[in-house]
Amino acid sequence: MKNVDQNTITQAVLERMGNMPDARLKTIVTSLVHHLHDFAREVQLTEQELMHAIEFLTQTGQKCDDKRQEFILLSDVLGLSMLTVAMNNQKPAGCTEATVFGPFFVEGAPKVALGGDVAQGAPGQPCSVSGRVVGSRGQPVVHALIEVWQADEEGFYDVQRPELRAPQARASMQADGDGRFHFKTIVAEAYPIPTDGPVGALLRAMGRHPWRPAHLHFMIKAPGFETLITHVFRNGDQYLESDAVFGVRESLIADWVKQPDGNTLLQFDFVLNESHD
Repeated sequence: MKNVDQNTITQAVLERMGNMPDARLKTIVTSLVHHLHDFAREVQLTEQELMHAIEFLTQTGQKCDDKRQEFILLSDVLGLSMLTVAMNNQKPAGCTEATVFGPFFVEGAPKVALGGDVAQGAPGQPCSVSGRVVGSRGQPVVHALIEVWQADEEGFYDVQRPELRAPQARASMQADGDGRFHFKTIVAEAYPIPTDGPVGALLRAMGRHPWRPAHLHFMIKAPGFETLITHVFRNGDQYLESDAVFGVRESLIADWVKQPDGNTLLQFDFVLNESHD
């Protein structure tokens, strides 16, 4: 087809993909082309606007490195991450809900024993966290692998602090034979997502704030169970209703209880869904 126009070019592109061997990839790319072309026609996209979009995506890629994933941040603030999480993590009633992974998870977190210090010098008020990992029938998930990470009281993850020589406020541990766990850390505080890159510029252009309510990240794995990626949010936080990445779920909000000695206690149990693979 040589003489394509704005109305016939979509079909011409789709016909070029007719022999795509990967059926799932064909489904995804076909739909993507349909939606992209329809979007461009709907908003009457100009060539200049298309170039601005390409420059924005280029800058987003350039902001990524082994410690920061700006594309995940972009997906988060557009709600795409949470939409995908919701579609792919429909669990039976009573199971702990999943939420966004976030851009600051790091493989190979330090291993700590139960009761150990996750903070490792990160600034913040002392906090003790405990709970239990069980299955949907209440059975203990024996020796579940628990990874936890969080920002410090100034709103920074360790990977955002180039002066650090060792990880802080992140660790991995194993629950005991009854599925119980406990560790020491710092009180979670609200913090803004990074705004020094293209995603921050986009938020400002949309008139949106960058703040996330205070939370701890958890990833929990165990044989025979689906991996759980979730947060526990701090009750009473002013940003619970306007999380910049749309990750809050009512069932994930818990009380951080201040103690007379100045310590804060958080207790939260996780319920994993059995794997049927």
